[in-house]
Amino acid sequence: MNTVQQPSLSTDKPLDIYPHDGFITRQMRNRQTGHKSGVVWLTGLSGAGKSTLSSLAEQYLFGKGHLAMVLDGDTLRSGLNSDLDFSKQSRRENLRRAGEVASLFAHTGHIVLATFVSPFQEGRRYVRDIVRDNFYLVHIAADLDDCIQRDPKGLYKKALSGGIENFTGVGQGYEPPEDADLVINTSQADIADCVKQLIDFVSDRFSIE
Repeated sequence: MNTVQQPSLSTDKPLDIYPHDGFITRQMRNRQTGHKSGVVWLTGLSGAGKSTLSSLAEQYLFGKGHLAMVLDGDTLRSGLNSDLDFSKQSRRENLRRAGEVASLFAHTGHIVLATFVSPFQEGRRYVRDIVRDNFYLVHIAADLDDCIQRDPKGLYKKALSGGIENFTGVGQGYEPPEDADLVINTSQADIADCVKQLIDFVSDRFSIE
């Protein structure tokens, strides 16, 4: 039987690699777009509202002519990270790749709204270290019962029936951020208010008028 060989996840930097800087700097791109660039990392349980809030904020920012994009965890796992499973090693590599992609887009002038469950403090700090400049952690908080009731992707139902192992919130814990720059609780406020909180935060941090 044929087996799929997993790629090496070593992060050791090879010799003779010289990153290309080019002539257009991040500062030049920011002057052209009229706003700063960086990464807003939205963490929270599945069903908390990360994708909904980020997509609505992206729509608003795009409508105002700003360079903004959503970087979605499931989207990356369906393409760039499709070779990774959910082992501890692969989860770390998933975050490393996501952080590197987010950082690249930030350097090209984008406001990146990255939506990843990223349940552990260590993983989120790892991504912060990768991105460095203009990285903001936003906790999209919600009661677990509310997330289970919403269950937009049917994942809680599947996990509760034993169909998914180590699913965050059911078989695996979630560590609420101790260093969040903003907490938006979708169990305590409606969507319109939550989106406004996110847009106001982004506008302030990225100098959007």
